Amino acid sequence: MAKKFPDYVPPTQIAYRDDGGTTLHLRQCRLAVEGADGGWVEHVFDQEAVTLGAMEDNDLVLDDDTVSRYHCRIYQEGNSYVLKDQDSTNGTFINGVRIKEAYLKPGCTVMLGNTRLRFQSGARQVRIQPSPDDCFGRIIGTNVKMREIFGILEKIAPTDTTVVIEGETGTGKEVVARTIHERSRRASGPFVVFDCSAVPENLIESELFGHEKGSFTGAVGARPGLFEMANGGTIFLDELGELTLDLQPKLLRVLETREVRRVGGTKSSRVDVRVLAATNRRLEEEVRAGRFREDLYYRLSVVRVFLPAMRERREDIPLLVRHFLQDGRFNRDADGNLRLTAISRDALEALMAYDWPGNVRELLNVVERACSFAETSTIEVADLPSHLVGSSHMQRLSQLRPQVMGESARSVDDLGTFKDAKEKWVSVFERDYIVTLLDKYENNISHAAREAEIDRKYFRKLMKKYGIEGRGGD
Repeated sequence: MAKKFPDYVPPTQIAYRDDGGTTLHLRQCRLAVEGADGGWVEHVFDQEAVTLGAMEDNDLVLDDDTVSRYHCRIYQEGNSYVLKDQDSTNGTFINGVRIKEAYLKPGCTVMLGNTRLRFQSGARQVRIQPSPDDCFGRIIGTNVKMREIFGILEKIAPTDTTVVIEGETGTGKEVVARTIHERSRRASGPFVVFDCSAVPENLIESELFGHEKGSFTGAVGARPGLFEMANGGTIFLDELGELTLDLQPKLLRVLETREVRRVGGTKSSRVDVRVLAATNRRLEEEVRAGRFREDLYYRLSVVRVFLPAMRERREDIPLLVRHFLQDGRFNRDADGNLRLTAISRDALEALMAYDWPGNVRELLNVVERACSFAETSTIEVADLPSHLVGSSHMQRLSQLRPQVMGESARSVDDLGTFKDAKEKWVSVFERDYIVTLLDKYENNISHAAREAEIDRKYFRKLMKKYGIEGRGGD
């Protein structure tokens, strides 16, 4: 039977307001169940799919002998909710009409056996405030963008909402995914990682969905796929933008039906899995270029979280270094004691002056290397790699320090707090660096940004910050 009565439901999404704030629109499905006394008990669901039936592993368990074990499911499709009967014994009725699959209209009545339900939908708007904490689970940061992300994750982690985590390579997308899982109701379930770029194309389908014996050459036995292995937990699809076009419809089907069929199999099996994904590509651009399906893009992009690059959160470097020294196994001796306990001011200034194209991952690698080379309990400049200590930005560092600290600075009172002195130095360095590059390229912003290996929008942001004029260009 054709679906009918589509009705718009606000999607779960993050809205960035003109005043710089953030609002989370959290889509909700509300099901009110009529009791024997004629009263109604409402159940609210934030997840994308809700299962109803007599078995205890349903999202809504109904104590009714006329309701099947897995009677029906309600799921999101586009901007609407759809109810699908799961071959129940006594059928599913909407406003008195028996259906196989149909759109739900807010206020409609649903009958499952002798149980009457009333459906409503809507969205709960939550204004996101930057968290006062400098960490959220495994994620570390004092930068306001990071603390705002903490506020978002705090709201969406307990739900089953699909999340796409975007950001440059090395910004910590898998760390965010693991933190979401650990803060969800699925924390005791499995967390399964699949790197879409690390598996040969001809094996991806088998890895994700499993295969039956003899389904292809080398399939000597049946094997479950990662979706089945993640049942009851979370599957994390890393580098999602690398997934081939011919596999994208199959992934879309699993996301919509929560059922998988093994390669060479004839039956589908249900899976209860939350899907998280990450990419360093701009999926909108991939859709426009025809390399990523539009329907899969909209199906996945329920909530998108953008992780800032390390160069946009330099103030987090001291905190991250301390965290790596404290928690890194590479900084422990045979007895489990810390080998290094601090970093010198000069070494920290060198780290602050670097642009970190490899982001947090590169910073971690530099700290680990420094721990291997250090001869004292403190990281010194000499322990840092040559591209940090031997580059022109380090030479510029020695020239800039007198401008920031003052030639006569001799005490803490003269310097001010570490934070104040650091912010002054970073400001002087950034302004001088931008002006120098613009002079070199005759105020051509595109060429200067390319030389700096930073995004042109971020380059313009720095120019605006320091009141520097320039012009665009190809």
